[in-house]
Amino acid sequence: MSEVIKLRKGLNIKLKGGAEKALEKLPVPATVALKPTDFPGLTPKLSVKPGHKVKAGDALFYDKYHPEILYTAPLGGEVKSVNRGERRKILEVVVEVDKDAGEAAFKKGDPKKLSADEIKEQLLKSGLWPFIRQRPYGIIPSPDKKPRAIFVSTFDTAPLAADNSFVLENQMETFQKGIDALSKLTEGDVHLGVNGDSPFAGVKNVKTHQFSGPHPAGNVGVQIHHVSPVIRGEVVWTVNVQDVLFIGRLFENGKVDFTRVFALAGSEVEKPKYYQTVLGAPVASVTDGRLKKADYKQRIISGNVLTGTRVKPQNYLGFYDTLVSIIPEGDEYELLGWATPGVDKFSASKTFLSKLFPKKEYELNANLHGGERAFVLTDQYDKVMPMDILPVFLMKAIMANDIDKMEQLGIYEVIEEDVALCEFVCTSKIKWQDNLRNGINTMIKELG
Repeated sequence: MSEVIKLRKGLNIKLKGGAEKALEKLPVPATVALKPTDFPGLTPKLSVKPGHKVKAGDALFYDKYHPEILYTAPLGGEVKSVNRGERRKILEVVVEVDKDAGEAAFKKGDPKKLSADEIKEQLLKSGLWPFIRQRPYGIIPSPDKKPRAIFVSTFDTAPLAADNSFVLENQMETFQKGIDALSKLTEGDVHLGVNGDSPFAGVKNVKTHQFSGPHPAGNVGVQIHHVSPVIRGEVVWTVNVQDVLFIGRLFENGKVDFTRVFALAGSEVEKPKYYQTVLGAPVASVTDGRLKKADYKQRIISGNVLTGTRVKPQNYLGFYDTLVSIIPEGDEYELLGWATPGVDKFSASKTFLSKLFPKKEYELNANLHGGERAFVLTDQYDKVMPMDILPVFLMKAIMANDIDKMEQLGIYEVIEEDVALCEFVCTSKIKWQDNLRNGINTMIKELG
C-alpha cells in the first residue's frame, strides 16, 4: 500500500443516532420502484406498461439516446403503475412484487476468463450498467468509451454513513469478483480508496490508496483529485462498494440480486441499526414502527443529511442510497435563537460554546435559519474543500454561465457531494449543489 494521503481540510458533523452494528433482514416488500429522476441527464423510454408481467432483471425502461442501457426490475411481479409529473415526466415505475415471478437468466462465469465485451454485454442486459458513473459530470457513461481508470471508495465519512466494512462482512469473495469484472473494462487500473486497518486492503487486482482526515475524505471525487485528477478529454468511472457486490453476484449466480443493506440512523430513530432489504423498496418498509415519535414532525432523508433527498413514507428509496437519515424537522419556535450560548448547537465557525466539547454529538434539525442572501466573500469554503480548486470563483463562473472559466476552475472534478459542505457552511445560503448541477448541464450541452 502506498503512503497515507492526509487531508487537513474538511468538517466532521457528529450527529446523534449512529447505526449500531446489528443487522436485521426485512420481509420482501409488497412493491418496489425505479425512479428515472435518480439518474442525472437521463431521458427514459418505457419498456413496459401497467399490467405487464416482469421477472427480476427484466427491463422497465431504457435510455432514449443509448437504448442498450437498460434499467431493470429489482424484483419480479406486475407493473402496477407508471407515475408521472409535469409534462408527463416519468417519476417512477412501480412493480407489485410476486414471489413466484421468477428471475431473468444471465451468463455466469469467472470474470477473469471473460473478455471485456462479454462483461460489458452482461452488465448492460442485466441493468447493472447504471451502477457505473462517469467523472466528469457524475452521469452514466456511454458504453462505447473506455475509462482511463476506475475508482472505488470503500469508506464513507458523511454524517451517520453506513460502515462498509460491516456491511460487506463475509462477502469479500463476491466483492473480489466484482473488482475482477471492472478491471476488464479499463485499460488503466482499478483504484481502491481505504482508511485505517481496512479489510479491503487485501483486495487483489487493484491499486490501493489510504486516506485519512475529516469529511469529505471518503468521497471518491476527492480521492480521484489526489491520486489522478480528471482533465478535459479524459473519463474515469466510479462505482459504490455495494454496487460492486451486485456485479460480483451476477457473475457468481447468473442472475441479478439487488439485495442491499441500509443503515437507518438519526436522532429520531428508536434503535438505529442496519436493515437488509432490496433496492427500490418503499421508505415505510424500513421506517415504520422504528421512529421515536410517530406523531412528531420528522425529516426523512434517503441518503445522508448533506446530499440526500427528502422523502415521505409512501416514497421509495434512492437507487444509489445505503442510508436512511431521520432528523427533526425543526419548524418550531426557538427562544432567543442565535443569542443563546449554544452549548447544544453545532457550529462550523466555532461561534458557540459547543466548541469546548469537540467530541460532542448533536441533535441537529432541518431548519435553514434563513433564506438566500447576498453572496459574501469569505474563506469558509476553502476550509472545507480539500481540493486544489477555488470554490468561490467556480461558483461565480457557474452563476455567470461562463463555460471557459468553469472549465479552468475545475468543474470537471466535482459533483454535488463534493461541494455539499460548502453549502452547509455557507453564510449566504447559496444552493451550491443545485447551482453546480446547472453548471454541469451547461457543460454537457455545450461541450458534450
